[in-house]
Amino acid sequence: MTLTLNDFISGERGRVRSFQSGGGAYRRTLLTMGITPGVALEVVRVAPLGDPVEIRVRGTALSLRRAEAAVLEMERL
Repeated sequence: MTLTLNDFISGERGRVRSFQSGGGAYRRTLLTMGITPGVALEVVRVAPLGDPVEIRVRGTALSLRRAEAAVLEMERL
């Protein structure tokens, strides 16, 4: 089973394993924000309807839409 960032809840930590195929446009955006394979991140909060998701990565808070979060294959820490 492949985990994506959408499977995480507030307070959970994980590491980015890779990007799912078909996420070309989002991949470039995520890479420029510092979300690279191997980086650890924490889910700070999830909006009531699930969009957006606030994460903390490399000391910076970022918000991602569900479609962007679905591109990230993750492992739990």
